[in-house]
Amino acid sequence: MKRSLVPALIATTLLAATLTTTPASATPAAPSGRPAPTVKCEFTPTPENPAARPVTVPKATAKAEGTVDVFFVTNYGPFVVRMNRATAPCGVHNFVHLVQSRFYDRTQCFRLTNSARLGVLQCGDIYRQEEGGPGYKFPDEVDGTETYPRGTVAYGNQGPGTNGSEFFVVHSFANIDPNYTVLGKVTFGMSTFDRIVAAGIADPDQDGPPTRPVRILKVLTLGR
Repeated sequence: MKRSLVPALIATTLLAATLTTTPASATPAAPSGRPAPTVKCEFTPTPENPAARPVTVPKATAKAEGTVDVFFVTNYGPFVVRMNRATAPCGVHNFVHLVQSRFYDRTQCFRLTNSARLGVLQCGDIYRQEEGGPGYKFPDEVDGTETYPRGTVAYGNQGPGTNGSEFFVVHSFANIDPNYTVLGKVTFGMSTFDRIVAAGIADPDQDGPPTRPVRILKVLTLGR
């Protein structure tokens, strides 16, 4: 029964996002005579941490301009993230690759925080918090000026150069060092995160699993 609701939720998300956000271009056409800019990315296999789900290593060449919208359907409601290839070309390239590989479908967000320092929902781990990645890692894309206001979406990591599939969404603010690659910003559906936070955290320190599990049912991209 729940599966039959997913197409309707996706359609609702797409319609609402179209009506409430400005048009996005996955990769604008380059002017005549100028090739679209690209960058080389370094994806390093991690045999000590094999892929939690079948997924290939992304191609090494990534587009370096334009945006792509990523649509999430969760059991709390939908949200849309606009990701910027210009500021994090390898990060966005990887995220789109994982979405198109269905890596994030039917997964759970295992960590929710709501403290004076950190207010985020952490997702992208297949097994449990910080366990279950894609079987490879890649470098950070930061310059030291990154900030993480409400609505920011960024990669989580376990140290420099350990990006994979883990990401977080800031539902309030994040007073953290600029060590996390910013993918983009939520353009529709922040009320989904308000509902998640209101449901509570199963930890007295306000840093632990959501009281009611948060499940990502489906993720889609607009563009490539």
